Amino acid sequence: MKQIKDILQAQGLKPTFQRLRILEYLQKNHNHPTVEMIYEDLVKEIPTISKTTIYNTLDALAEKGIIHTITITGTECRYDYQSFWHHHFLCRRCGRVIDVDIKCPYMKKKQINGHRVEELHGYLKGICKECLRKK
Repeated sequence: MKQIKDILQAQGLKPTFQRLRILEYLQKNHNHPTVEMIYEDLVKEIPTISKTTIYNTLDALAEKGIIHTITITGTECRYDYQSFWHHHFLCRRCGRVIDVDIKCPYMKKKQINGHRVEELHGYLKGICKECLRKK
């Protein structure tokens, strides 16, 4: 928990209990959760937590670059703690969002044609291998 507290303080965020638990949740759950998923899991432990607190915390963490917002589905935001740029695969059947490690010539570039790159999003969509096995 000290590491998480240090991350928040280094970015000028007060390490409240809710912020600590939300960031810890994202570190432990690499399933690219939605606010609803985070809420359903944390409300069991913190009955007083609200979705507003989760939204505000996630916005603050994203603004500071601690987490990344993923909008791969076009209808919902998901959240990713991974601190390095990488691509994501959305399974159209089960809805899982999976990290994918593919070689992309733009991943490490800081500039393209004189433009400074601050974010890069690579989304792939299809059917995941688990769903293909079930077919």
